[in-house]
Amino acid sequence: MTLQNQIPTNEIVEFSDVEKAQIDKLLLENPHISGVSIDALKIIQNHRSWVSDACILSLSQYLDLPLSDLESVATFYNLIFRQPVGKVVLHPCDGISCDLMGGEHIRKCLSNKLEINNGQTTKDNQFTLISLPCLGACDKAPVMIANETLFELIQEKNLPLIINNLKEAISK
Repeated sequence: MTLQNQIPTNEIVEFSDVEKAQIDKLLLENPHISGVSIDALKIIQNHRSWVSDACILSLSQYLDLPLSDLESVATFYNLIFRQPVGKVVLHPCDGISCDLMGGEHIRKCLSNKLEINNGQTTKDNQFTLISLPCLGACDKAPVMIANETLFELIQEKNLPLIINNLKEAISK
């Protein structure tokens, strides 16, 4: 069964004028429609916090691209969220440099503190935990990105303060 067969037509989403304008700008800047797929998915995610099946179907129709092409792009890139995520997405690095510097222990501590496993969201929808293979800050290992903030040289004793500061930031 294809994705299109799974989505009732009444669930096709209408993009906002802002989303359409941003996608149209991409189309003007790129000679090949298929070249805008990742950036168009990012635009949708930026406005909706994740990309639903219905959004992919609507984008497929808007761009006149095969649904399977967009679905493969959306599922390949781990920074395109295919299910709802928390207000803060934590990306602890699981690269070799971070692991050599205690990254695996930090990921376990995060998981225990938040009471979720990798790929899950807390019950209060505050945090989603998704490890990434390398964040390119190996000299500051272990590291983690929380939304767009990079945390460096993370130690277990600092995790409660990091989590509390992030909670305060999202409650403002």
